[in-house]
Amino acid sequence: MKCFETKHFSKRELECKCGKCEFPGMDKDLMDLLEAVRTDPDWNKPMSISSAYRCPAHNSNVSSTGPDGPHTSGKAIDVRVSGADAHLFLSVAIGYEFSGVGIAQKGSHGSRFIHLDTLTNSETKGPRPWIWSY
Repeated sequence: MKCFETKHFSKRELECKCGKCEFPGMDKDLMDLLEAVRTDPDWNKPMSISSAYRCPAHNSNVSSTGPDGPHTSGKAIDVRVSGADAHLFLSVAIGYEFSGVGIAQKGSHGSRFIHLDTLTNSETKGPRPWIWSY
């Protein structure tokens, strides 16, 4: 099932940044988990989304995963977070059923993020659950 917005996340922040494609929506299971993190008593504050859905063309331009990366399925999202907030966010998110967690905490604080996804073993080239760093 596809999700186009939720109580705390708008269609605008979830759709592809290319500005040219039609937004097919995000995976509802992913968005349910993200809402659960957003409202978790240990976090319970706004999140800045740096990337959610990406069309195949845009994903090819911005990611090494090419035209069929996890963001193209609507099952992946990157949350802009750094420093102490990144530590807290990760500690909360890890308690939910995300199958992929990628941590990018190098460079300027504005470019740092934590990737979350709900891909299955059959949708990836490796086992799940999995955690990695960029």
